Amino acid sequence: MGIGSNLGDRWAHLRSAIAGLAELDADVAVSPVYETAPVGGPDGQGPYLNCVARIDTSLEPRELLGVAQGLENRAGRVRLERWGPRPLDVDILLFEGFASDDPDLAVPHPRMYERAFVLAPLEDLDASLVPEDWHARVVVEPDSLRRVGELLGPFAAAGDPRSAGGGEQRRGR
Repeated sequence: MGIGSNLGDRWAHLRSAIAGLAELDADVAVSPVYETAPVGGPDGQGPYLNCVARIDTSLEPRELLGVAQGLENRAGRVRLERWGPRPLDVDILLFEGFASDDPDLAVPHPRMYERAFVLAPLEDLDASLVPEDWHARVVVEPDSLRRVGELLGPFAAAGDPRSAGGGEQRRGR
């Protein structure tokens, strides 16, 4: 799951989204948080905080999409313009054993391999999921992508002793 925010208390929005995912009775691991320049959309937007979460869940992809949209709505997201500023954006990036090109549920996410704000935290969480040469292929403007911290506790990055354990269920990222 890709999670981002550039309106309001960005850290609180990320924490709320992760807590909402954990309420699914799912194991959750979260990458470090990156601050990034907005990509696309109107001029004048503030920077985003972005992270990637891995969840082990028994939900089906469309059910998980409903949860993601519910988290966005709870944070006050209003869809006025494409790639506009938002308090919370929650996307399904990958879902183990599932692919779809439906307009409302495109998995794998169609632009994830073009975006440093997805690839950098995804690489931190699970380097096997990103192309080794992404650093050479994805243009990153100076100071437009920087690691700024972590959401600690049960939501720490995979491999961290504080992170949630593994599971036998399919994984959504």
